[in-house]
Amino acid sequence: MVEFRNVTKRYDNGTLALQNVNIKIDKGEFVFIIGPSGSGKSTLIKLILKEEDPTEGEVYVNGYEVSALDRYEIPYLRRSLGVVFQDFRLLPNKTVYENVAFAMQITEALPKEIRRQVPMALALVGLSKKANVYPSQLSGGEQQRVALARALVNNPSLLVADEPTGNLDPETSMEIMRLLCEINHRGTTVIVATHEKTIVDAFKKRVIAIDKGIVVRDQQKGLYKDEDKNCQIYN
Repeated sequence: MVEFRNVTKRYDNGTLALQNVNIKIDKGEFVFIIGPSGSGKSTLIKLILKEEDPTEGEVYVNGYEVSALDRYEIPYLRRSLGVVFQDFRLLPNKTVYENVAFAMQITEALPKEIRRQVPMALALVGLSKKANVYPSQLSGGEQQRVALARALVNNPSLLVADEPTGNLDPETSMEIMRLLCEINHRGTTVIVATHEKTIVDAFKKRVIAIDKGIVVRDQQKGLYKDEDKNCQIYN
């Protein structure tokens, strides 16, 4: 599903963001990517999405060798992915329904498919009654639910969430995480980059910890802090 083979990423300014990273995430897994600010979490996500290319090594996502994709192939990769960001990235001049439908329109889905899929996606995130309102009329948690529906409407095999609860209160954050777990139980592979200890400890999923560009821990049913090794708690 996702594999990094000896991946190093050095930016043009000399910053070493990732160093010799080797990870493999199988179909159906739920994985937390954790680490302090500047640890390399965001770079890892950007490599998965083909927003950046590795300096060395190979990245594979959904059967594509991402690091070797030609420009015309990138849209096909991204159609197999769903992405959720901390800042929601909703279109303010479109309704909830239109925001979700737009994700299908850019893949040239047929109108009848859009009419079928969008209500299903909104129902999954509990927003069927909000279809005709605009983002500015929603709470932060509701906006993130719209972003989730948009990410899911094309039935992606992989969902990537980059700090999806960073702008939410603790109770709403837990609601969003429970939704992500439900999505995972339906068969979608889920990768969540986060710095929120409470969430990681509550759900006890696989934890991949990165520090200074190096994978320092890869643990099933892990916690934010590896208590057995007395590791630092990342902030």
